[in-house]
Amino acid sequence: MTQDWVRRPAVGAVWLTAAVLGTALNLRAAVTSVGALLPDVRSALGMDAVQAGVLTSLPLLSFALVALLANRLARRLGLVTAMTLSMTAVTMGLVLRVVVLDATWLLATSLVALSGMAVGNVLLPVAVRSWFPGRVGVMTGWYALMIAMSTGLPAALSVPIAAELGGWRAGLAVWAAPAAVALVPWVLALRAGPEPGVATGSGLTAGPGVAPEADAGDAPAGDGPTTDLTVGGGAVIPPPLSVDRVHRRVQSWALAMFFGVQALEAYVLMGWLPSILREAGVAAGAAGAMTGVAMIIGGPVALILPRLAARGEDQRVYVVGLIALSVAGYLGLLLAPAAQPLLWTVLLGLGLGAFPLALLLIGVRAASTPGTARLSVLVQSFGYLVAGLGPVTIGALRGATGGWTAPLTLLLCLLVPKLLGGLIAATPGKVDLDVALDFRRDVLRGFRADPDSPPTP
Repeated sequence: MTQDWVRRPAVGAVWLTAAVLGTALNLRAAVTSVGALLPDVRSALGMDAVQAGVLTSLPLLSFALVALLANRLARRLGLVTAMTLSMTAVTMGLVLRVVVLDATWLLATSLVALSGMAVGNVLLPVAVRSWFPGRVGVMTGWYALMIAMSTGLPAALSVPIAAELGGWRAGLAVWAAPAAVALVPWVLALRAGPEPGVATGSGLTAGPGVAPEADAGDAPAGDGPTTDLTVGGGAVIPPPLSVDRVHRRVQSWALAMFFGVQALEAYVLMGWLPSILREAGVAAGAAGAMTGVAMIIGGPVALILPRLAARGEDQRVYVVGLIALSVAGYLGLLLAPAAQPLLWTVLLGLGLGAFPLALLLIGVRAASTPGTARLSVLVQSFGYLVAGLGPVTIGALRGATGGWTAPLTLLLCLLVPKLLGGLIAATPGKVDLDVALDFRRDVLRGFRADPDSPPTP
């Protein structure tokens, strides 16, 4: 079925790749740059603890709530227009927050940038699924790598840039430049318009086990998986789409749980791992460096893992492997944190490869573009709401117990629902297909093995 709102723009593959990867490179800069400079920002603007708490929790709340609107925005305006507006909001927010008048202005302009990032979070998997249907694994790996760089580079460079250029405003302002550059290919794609007469995914392989989308008027409309029923002399009847039921599928919610727990882990480790290591006796500088290693090591994992996992329909072995790495890392921190702290952080960093795997699953667990969009909204809105509870809960446990045993034990326990959700999400299947309905339909129509024989009355 032709989906006009995701039609490929009439620009070359190089420009589309630049648009996708450039956007991914700007999906975390507003978060980690201000986090690195937060002490200076608080001092300069006189922010109290409540305002600082709102600023640090705003990213996850924005990612969760604005994500609910991203799909509607794209369907109403078109994917290219929505992504152009997304990057415009990111650029404007990053520019305007430099002209900080007070704490309220900083929160408001940060919200503009974060809203643009939230839309990009949801729609990038849709763009990859629609415009690179035969390269979902490769493109997911590259844009997950860009997101990892967007997380690590601002965190590492904002403070030195601020010191070199004369203050925290410069340390924040510099990240508006890559956002503005990333906006250029989207503007070009918007001005070029869609390719005439080309349906998204038409004539291409839409991913592992998925056939091209049918043209409007076909019955039933939608993509057909490799599990299509063959009747008569080889005629293939694709199971009908059930896009409206994506949010009712157990597999959809399992993927949301898997995504949510991995996001919770990531934000907990970004916020609390240095403190855990320092209280174990690791020097402050070394603790910060080790935390950086845990974040940076996710880059190569993001580049390689989706390519491997996309080769088949079943990704459960990767889920088990990533969970095992996380278990080893948390047990190390819990039982002997000072013995091999670098090893524990490397294991935890490798375990965070669950993020690119979750992105890949969003792209391949739906058989149609609308299904991918709805799945992305569900997974990311629910997932980031779950993640938002993590840093606060871990901090409260640390304060109540006076140590890290209870928080680390909780993180270990959370690997159980992560494992269960991941195993269900990684099982072959499409959340927007109703194979059972297809079977009933065929039975009622009385299909027979011989196409030339009359149907059963």
